[in-house]
Amino acid sequence: MAHPKRKISKQRRNKRRTHYKATAATITTCPNCGASVQYHRVCPECGHYRGKLAIEKEVAV
Repeated sequence: MAHPKRKISKQRRNKRRTHYKATAATITTCPNCGASVQYHRVCPECGHYRGKLAIEKEVAV
């Protein structure tokens, strides 16, 4: 494995990483309740995922 002869400075290391840009997560609406949900996640409001109940949510009384 390669072994560095010199320490890479913080400035040089950070210059190498400048082209990366974080993107916002894609958000859709839940087909069951209409709440905003991130893709590939269980709905936090109703607990459904891909049309099926994934987790039981307690009903507020």
